[in-house]
Amino acid sequence: MSLRAEAAPATTGIRRFSRAERWVHRTTALLMGVCVVTAAFLYVPELARLVGRRELVVRVHEWAGLVLPVPVLAGLASRAFRADLGHLNRFGPHDRRWLRAVLRRDRRRESRPAGKFNAGQKIYAAWIAGATLVMLGTGLLMWFTHLTPIVWRTSATFVHDWLALTIGVVLAGHIGMALGDPEARRGMRTGSVSREWARREHPLWRG
Repeated sequence: MSLRAEAAPATTGIRRFSRAERWVHRTTALLMGVCVVTAAFLYVPELARLVGRRELVVRVHEWAGLVLPVPVLAGLASRAFRADLGHLNRFGPHDRRWLRAVLRRDRRRESRPAGKFNAGQKIYAAWIAGATLVMLGTGLLMWFTHLTPIVWRTSATFVHDWLALTIGVVLAGHIGMALGDPEARRGMRTGSVSREWARREHPLWRG
C-alpha cells in the first residue's frame, strides 16, 4: 500500500461554509469596518482633528452604510446561504439549554449543545441584522434632511449615535470570540473545519 493511500483516511475536514457565504461575510465585514472607522473619525475629537477632508469621510461613511445590506441580499441567490439563514432563525430547546448553561457559567461541553450555530451566534446574527436596518433607516433620515421635520432628524441622530456605539462594543466582542477560536476562523477563511472541532463545539450539527 502506498504512503498516499495510507494518508487518505487521515483527512478529517468537513465543509462548513460555501464560497458565497464566505464572500457575504467578508464583504459585509469590510463595509461594516468602513462604517465603524469613518464614524470614529467623525465623532472622536482626537481622531477628527486628524482628518483633513471631513466631507469626504462623511460621504464614504454614508455610502458604505447605504450598500451594507447589499451583500446579504446578493447572498440570497445562494442555496447554502439561504439554508444557513434558516438555521440561524430556528431556536430550539437545545438553544435554551445552551443559554442557561452560559448564564450559570457552566463550561461543560455536554451542557452546551449546539447545531451548526449555537444560541449565542443566533442571537448575535438577529441583533446585528436588526441594528443594521435601524442604522440604515436613521441614517437616511439624517441624510435627506429636507424630507422630514427637525424632531424626526433629532431623534434619528440620537438613536443612530448611541446604537453605533453599541454596535462597536458588540463587534469588538464578536472579533474577540473569533480570535479565541482559530478553528472557527479557519472555517470562515477556507470553508472547512475539522470533524473533531465540529463534534466538540457543535455536536448536533450534521454537516
